[in-house]
Amino acid sequence: MTDALGEAGAGWPDRHLTDQPLPNTLAEVRQQIDSLDSELIALISKRARLAERVAEIKQLSNEPQTSFYRPEREAQVLSRVRERNPGPLSGDTMVWLFREIMSACLALEQPLCVACLGPSGTFSEQAALRAFGHGARLVLEPGIPEVFRAVAAGSVDFGVVPVENSTEGSVSQTLDALAFGATGGALSGAWAAGDVRICGELSLKIDQQLMARQDARDVLPQRIVSHAQSLAQCREWLDVHYPGVERIAVQSNSEAARLAAESPQIMAIGPTLAAEQHGLDIVAANIQDSVFNTTRFVVIGRDAVPPSGADKTSLVLSVNNEPGALSRLLAPLAEAGIDVMRIESRPARERAWEYVFFIDFEGHADDERIRAALTKMQPFCSSLRVLGSYPRAVMSASSSNAAGGSTTDRIMS
Repeated sequence: MTDALGEAGAGWPDRHLTDQPLPNTLAEVRQQIDSLDSELIALISKRARLAERVAEIKQLSNEPQTSFYRPEREAQVLSRVRERNPGPLSGDTMVWLFREIMSACLALEQPLCVACLGPSGTFSEQAALRAFGHGARLVLEPGIPEVFRAVAAGSVDFGVVPVENSTEGSVSQTLDALAFGATGGALSGAWAAGDVRICGELSLKIDQQLMARQDARDVLPQRIVSHAQSLAQCREWLDVHYPGVERIAVQSNSEAARLAAESPQIMAIGPTLAAEQHGLDIVAANIQDSVFNTTRFVVIGRDAVPPSGADKTSLVLSVNNEPGALSRLLAPLAEAGIDVMRIESRPARERAWEYVFFIDFEGHADDERIRAALTKMQPFCSSLRVLGSYPRAVMSASSSNAAGGSTTDRIMS
């Protein structure tokens, strides 16, 4: 997605170019805007032609399975965009604009196929579009195991799945899929735990809307439906405003909107786009209990990602069941000055009341100090596996609706 940009920093305009005096009359302003628009069209078209040339060169090379998309390179370019942005557009808006340009150019090289949770009109779909842009082709899967299966089987290039919410905590299906893989099943298929790696991350601020048919917005509903995560994120608000109304968890927020569209006795909770797609009115806006309600998503793929210079590493491990085992395990990270960003446990599947631990920390597994710390940790583990080293998120969580506002919405559905 990023090769046609050249080396990081090469060809970037100096800030002084934006400091030139502005015209004084409306006619002059419009004339300059028209001139700049023409220049932008020419430059974007030139970039697209360079992207096509990249594809031609790679296809002629003898390198096996040449990858057109490089997550670490994209992160470097987008970080550079944010750093060099002089305003008045926000850094997030500028990053979003460049990501869409890069996504469209990559589609000329080799369109990416990305799996995420469906149906359409959900936060997970928005996360996938935010991660890869509208040039990617999305495959909407019915569940998290199906996203992993599609990635492991090679039927898609990448997947995007929710991993934790700031209000309701971790998404157990995602953690279990990363840690244990799947042994099979009529829907999910089978994959080994090591077949899928974390390749990237992003966060979305989640705003929940209460929606209903226009002829039902002032009527007390018999039921309020939504995905279980959304119901949990709005629990206190619902206790106050609809204390006696039955709450029913359904497979997705989009499915909840569909049910509300069919019955005046049902209200739904979900993203604005779900209401728009099903012709529903917003009865109450932003009803989530926490104004900081945010979901973190991870991008999953099959290949390891090289260092970007601003990375995070995720591990899954189990420790020997003895006093002080966990503190001894973490000591090498502390001694090396490595910032541990997250640690949590999940039940191990082999035996009752034993656990595996998920740890996120700064740095890349190829960094010398990280390799040394992992070597020192090994004796204290009965198992240890790197789930992935990947670029830290470039865009802030608060911008999920600020940039690319009409993109699709969804969290767990």
